Amino acid sequence: MAAADATQALEALKRLQANQEISIIRLSETITDPAEQNSRPRASDASNSLLDGPTPAGLEADLAHYTELFAKLRFSYVEQVTKEKFIRAIVGDPPLIVTMQENLDLEKDNAEVKAGLKALKQEVAAMVTELESRGRELSRRYEAVQLDTAKLQDLPAKTRELEARVEQLRATQDLSGANPGLKLPLAKTLGLVERRRAEQQQLARELEALQAKVPRKQKEAERLQVELGPLQAKLQSSTAAAREAQRRKDAAFGGVADDLEQRARWWRASEDVLKRVLDLKT
Repeated sequence: MAAADATQALEALKRLQANQEISIIRLSETITDPAEQNSRPRASDASNSLLDGPTPAGLEADLAHYTELFAKLRFSYVEQVTKEKFIRAIVGDPPLIVTMQENLDLEKDNAEVKAGLKALKQEVAAMVTELESRGRELSRRYEAVQLDTAKLQDLPAKTRELEARVEQLRATQDLSGANPGLKLPLAKTLGLVERRRAEQQQLARELEALQAKVPRKQKEAERLQVELGPLQAKLQSSTAAAREAQRRKDAAFGGVADDLEQRARWWRASEDVLKRVLDLKT
């Protein structure tokens, strides 16, 4: 189902791209005249670069070239018209005489026209800025669409490969020795997950409680260690005293005491045996 949807989406994208081809050459056809291009070559490098192979940098250079050219033409036109009017005013019959009030009115009209022209220029500049930003955004979106289209072309093959892999895993899976928990439905699986999470939280709380008891236990162990120190010292001193007493005893009797003690034990044992054999009572 997913592969079919991907194929349909890919076919729709291909149809749209076939109907609407986006390229710099197509965009430049709206601002260039093929008849004029074929009639006479231009000496401008920017124009020649636009005709050879339109690129964004070439279009920008051509726009800057035409902006500078039209600025020069405007200055030349204003200068020529001003000279012509001035000469006609002088040599005309009768000569044109302009009063101060007429100059003031003309300057006022010119100021209003200039203000309107400035507003139009600002509006055009804002429109150009908006068009540039929108063009960049559309370019990024177009590149993203191209990348997604390439991924979409690989999607059906990858989907079929994954489906084949799933079928292979299902065929090779040994369900007899599998974990029964792996075959639970979604609802029971979610319930099992919740129980395991609750158990994990309970263990975490118990661990936290035990960790809270650790400092107290450590203090008790340190206290017992401190109390054990004197006892160990006393034990060592008692052991040393016992050894010293045994050594003195052995040195005093020269080993005779041990022999007498063993004989006394033998006689007592013999006496007990005879009493039991003869049934004697003391």
